[in-house]
Amino acid sequence: MNQDNETNNKAIEDKSFEELLEESYVDQKRFRPGEKIEAEVVKIAPDWIFIDLGGKSEGYLDRKELEDENGDLTIQEGDMIKAYFLYSKHNEKLFTTKIGKGDAGREHLSEAHKSGIPVEGFVEKEIKGGFEVKISGSIQAFCPYSQMGMSKNQHADEYIGQHIPFKIIEMDERGRRIVLSRRAILEEERKQRVEVLKEELHEGMTVKGTVTSLQKFGAFVDIGGVQGLIPISEIAWGRVDDVGEFLSVGQEIDVALIKLNWEENRITLSIRETLPDPWETVGERYKEGGRYHGRVSRLEKFGAFVTLEPGIDGLLHISRLGAGRRINHPNEILEKGQTVEIQVENIDREKKRLSLTMAFAAENEEKKEQMTEDYSQYAEQASVSLGTLGDLLRTKMKGKTK
Repeated sequence: MNQDNETNNKAIEDKSFEELLEESYVDQKRFRPGEKIEAEVVKIAPDWIFIDLGGKSEGYLDRKELEDENGDLTIQEGDMIKAYFLYSKHNEKLFTTKIGKGDAGREHLSEAHKSGIPVEGFVEKEIKGGFEVKISGSIQAFCPYSQMGMSKNQHADEYIGQHIPFKIIEMDERGRRIVLSRRAILEEERKQRVEVLKEELHEGMTVKGTVTSLQKFGAFVDIGGVQGLIPISEIAWGRVDDVGEFLSVGQEIDVALIKLNWEENRITLSIRETLPDPWETVGERYKEGGRYHGRVSRLEKFGAFVTLEPGIDGLLHISRLGAGRRINHPNEILEKGQTVEIQVENIDREKKRLSLTMAFAAENEEKKEQMTEDYSQYAEQASVSLGTLGDLLRTKMKGKTK
């Protein structure tokens, strides 16, 4: 006995102060019912799975909770799992991933309600106002439509016959009236994802997303569990009138993060920022004086906008449309959607502006300038060949004198 004491004392002496301090904290650790932890699986037994709580402390949970429908384990020793603390008995700490069925499940329903521990439910059928759900094998519970967390694109029959985790949000003393919520589970999962994404995402980066809904003002996109909005102005470099012409629900796309506001839960996305800016290379495709075809996209009092390509629009000022006559509105000459031939008068890449004129107006102007030039040359030649009237008279008088 003395030898055993000496061995224990020697072992204590060999430990560092930090190790002894850590063990003292482990021994004093108290878990609250419902407290969620993440721990390593250290041993798998025929009926129980043991998890490491730090130091020499271990917890355990029912092996069946981590078996699939075929009875095969879904984890192995060394894996990390998340579990909820149920209670401590004889210094043994029982955990659970969710309250399942059977007598043990029934005993823990009250604790699940108080502590927010998930319970596994089987959705039996749709009833007035929601769903009838069986928990712990045979206990009847109710989940309202509003608490199922259904998206607009889902139908009630998609849940019938499914095993789904819920939280108990209402329960009377006898357990005869139990109200469940799946939405509470989804909201908790979303909060966890947001915390992870706060560390991973930053403005300016490009990520993959899935379009979840289309609106008149833009499109909502799922980027790893949180929703972001692509405003209609950020869908393309050109003007977008109908979001559905560019995107569809379920489509996978690349988007740039242009604003992250975690406090107000607003994430602003852009497709346009992932595409080359056509104005950067506009001078390679269009030259001042060059003639091109475009489509009339808008008519305003001061002129017409013509789209040469997506993102490149030029202005036909109203003064360039009348072909010499005064008009009150561009719709007297043009129609929206009409294809026209234009000539580029000026390119301002910095301000992203193109000044245009109609090609036929440019031709008339060129002809007018040519006619003026031809007449000037003719008048000059005539002046040189004929001379003035005085010159003619003097020449004639000299002839008579001779």
